[in-house]
Amino acid sequence: MDSALEAVNRGSTTIGIKTPSFALLASHIKPIRPLVEPMEKVFAIDAHVGATGSGYIGDILRLIDELRLEGQKHRLSFESPIDVGSLAKHLGGFLHNYTIYAVRPQAASVIIAGADQTGIHMYQVDPSGTYFRGAGFAIGQSSDSALDVIQREYSADMTVEQAVQLSNKAIEKALGERPVVEVGVVTKEGKFRKI
Repeated sequence: MDSALEAVNRGSTTIGIKTPSFALLASHIKPIRPLVEPMEKVFAIDAHVGATGSGYIGDILRLIDELRLEGQKHRLSFESPIDVGSLAKHLGGFLHNYTIYAVRPQAASVIIAGADQTGIHMYQVDPSGTYFRGAGFAIGQSSDSALDVIQREYSADMTVEQAVQLSNKAIEKALGERPVVEVGVVTKEGKFRKI
């Protein structure tokens, strides 16, 4: 489990910010080799939910697929979108079982943001399967420094533009350089989109 957490801490600096009106996901796109396109870092799970992660990209993609599959199963079974807490709980259980029965734990931590009938929600799910609900998360490289910026400047009445600026500032503080960042936002109308 320690090696999985180390992989997360070496991964892209990734931010989640939630207000009563929206939730924002932002992830640093690390510089890559010439002629290689950067990996997608912020993902649509369903029309009303998005996610991002830090750690090994292969493990992140596996967890994104697991979230999408769970959302689709719920939609087919109940003819309604899945609530955000159920997605976090499912992913937590999946990761916990993975740590018990697999050769190695998934080396990825994921932030899930979405809107459901009870409002806007954001969760962070760790490699162990432990999940937390909150209004501000930072994972990945120098995440403590990024989280410090978010905690000092967070406001529940900020706009999406202010949240984008805050996430960029937090990632820049963590990395000590101007970052290239991919951003997604979900609004209380229940729509997830990249910006």
